Order: sequence, then structure tokens, then C-alpha cells
Amino acid sequence: MSASEYTLTADYHRFDTLNSALVTALGTSAVHTVMENANHDRQALPASFSVGGLSTGFRFDDGDNSDCQSFPQGITTSRDAVGTADSGNYDGHQLVLVSWYTKDGCSGAQQRSRITLVDWDATYPNTYRKILLVEPTGTAAAPDFKDIPIHAGGVSWYGNYLYVADTGHGMRVFDMRKILNTDPGGTADQIGRQSNSVYYAHNYAYVLPQIGTVTSQTTSGTNLVWSSVSLDRVSKSIVMTEYTCQSGCTDYPNRPPRAVRFPFAPGATTFAATTTASQALQLPWYNLNGVASHNGRWWFNSSGQKRLYYWTPTAGPATFAWVGGGESLSYWEDTTNPDLLWSLQETTGGRNVFAVTQATYGGG
Repeated sequence: MSASEYTLTADYHRFDTLNSALVTALGTSAVHTVMENANHDRQALPASFSVGGLSTGFRFDDGDNSDCQSFPQGITTSRDAVGTADSGNYDGHQLVLVSWYTKDGCSGAQQRSRITLVDWDATYPNTYRKILLVEPTGTAAAPDFKDIPIHAGGVSWYGNYLYVADTGHGMRVFDMRKILNTDPGGTADQIGRQSNSVYYAHNYAYVLPQIGTVTSQTTSGTNLVWSSVSLDRVSKSIVMTEYTCQSGCTDYPNRPPRAVRFPFAPGATTFAATTTASQALQLPWYNLNGVASHNGRWWFNSSGQKRLYYWTPTAGPATFAWVGGGESLSYWEDTTNPDLLWSLQETTGGRNVFAVTQATYGGG
């Protein structure tokens, strides 16, 4: 498709004044401090879990595995953030990061979103920590924040910046150097600044405030649906894809999905003020929950079809059996071992986070 039809407008300073005031009021914790205070234990993958090329993985603790209100969606890693240098450590830790959305009750509307930072290094305990995503509000004199009720269907970590898919708009941007400290007390429904100037966050000890937006525009036709995103370190770009149906859906578009690549500004981990897409594809597959691209190759995960699709411009398409309930994809570069594809399942009671050798699914 014509890539020139798709553009982004980036604003990394939308909340500068409010965030400065929040930092002054609350103080920040570096990623290593958050992980030193990790308070959940990840578990091994169950023996019953099976997928071709399985390399490694884990499962969340029993509470998160069975939570009918919160659902894991996006996945990225510190290998995305910093590459293979120092074994992919960010602030001293090799990490797997998962985005979640939370509903108001087990069958309610989307209420808020969060990330989970999971230690993935034998040097550290096998633990993880939850961080609430928030949007700054209020004034410089009385800064505040509120929940972000988005699906968080995809997430990419590049440098210090975290890009979270916002379905109908593009991406919300966060800075991993600006994790705020909050009071874990109060009640589970309390969020933001209270009358006594104490800040609560649904009993979370840490919140990550939004710093900006990356907004999507389409010059002709239908605007993009940002269902999932992933980082391509080779071409220094973010790729996105849409969840659509062949027919019969009421909550999702009934049309072929698209996948679009947007390059970062040269030498930066940020987008320019305006960015034009460098590649745009119309796809023959449906129910796509995940996308990844690396060195000219593409992968697409379909939860509904239980298929992982592979495509290159020269080799064409290939189809592989895949897991049910599958969500986003993330490419893991490695200098000494085979490169991996990370993914995860959102299914309540079966939330496996796993990595497969990418050569099993398309090679090269």
C-alpha cells in the first residue's frame, strides 16, 4: 500500500509542567529501585504448555493468573530498550515488560491500565512488580493524575521511552526514568491527590505518568486501529497492526487489516514532530493480536485462528500452528544464542509468557 498516506504527529512535552510538579511532590524511583522492591513471584511454565520451538518462559503468580478483571496484552523487553549490550540490561536488570488493562468488575468496562516489570536474569530473584499507568491532571500548584482506561494492546520500549498502543488514536508515551512514588495505603478505589495532599493509586506504590502522545493520521480512507505494536531495532522503527474480522463482528472492523511501519527520527529513540510511514501492507489474515518485524521479515499472531503467520517480500507467506489466546509479539536479539520471539496468552487461568526460537517460524 502507499505508505505516504499514513503519518504520525508526536508531542513529547504535553505534560511537562504537570510532571515536573509531580516529581517535586512525590519523588521518583529508578527501575533498579523498583525491582529491588519487587513483591510478586513468577512461576515456571506448566508442564502441559507446549508450542513449537519453545525456549523459555514463565507464568504470573496465582492471583494474576486467575484475575478475571485484568488481562495481559502487550510485551516488550529490555533487549528492545538497549539491544544486546551488557546482556540487554536496563539500569542493571534484564527485564520482560507486559502491559495490562483492568475492567470494572469481571464483565465491566475498561477502567485502567498498568505495566508489569519482570526480572529475567539469574542474578536477581524471579520476581516482578506492577506499576500503574496514569495521565497527569490538575495544576502546577496542585498536580494530580488519573487512570488511563485504554486496552494497552501493544507496547514497545526504546531507549528510555515506553510506547503504549491507544487503539483509536496512536500511542501514549511514558519515560521509564520518571516512575513516581505513591502511598500504597488508602482504599482500592482511591486514585490521585487527596485533600490532605497524599497521593493514592489503587494501593500501588509506583505510578508511571504519561509524558506525551503520538497521534496517527490517514490522508485518505479509514484511520488506523492501533491494536498491537512492536519494535524493529534493525530499521529503528515501530510496526503496528490492526485487529479486524472477516465478517460478523460488532466491536471490531469487518475488513482486511493493515500493518504499517513508522521510523524513528535519525539517531533518536523518539519520533520527529511529523513522521511519514516507510512501509504499509494490506494483510490477508484476520483476528490479529500481535506483530513483529526484524530485518525485512514480518510475523503476525492470530488468536482467533491459532496461527502465526510469517511473510517476507521475497519468500512470500507461511503459516504455523500457534497458541490460543495469544497476544503481542516482541523480537529478542541475541549475540551468542538463537534469536527469540516472545509472546503471551491472556486466557484467565493460562497466562503463559513464553519465548520461541524465531528460526522455527520463518528462519533467517
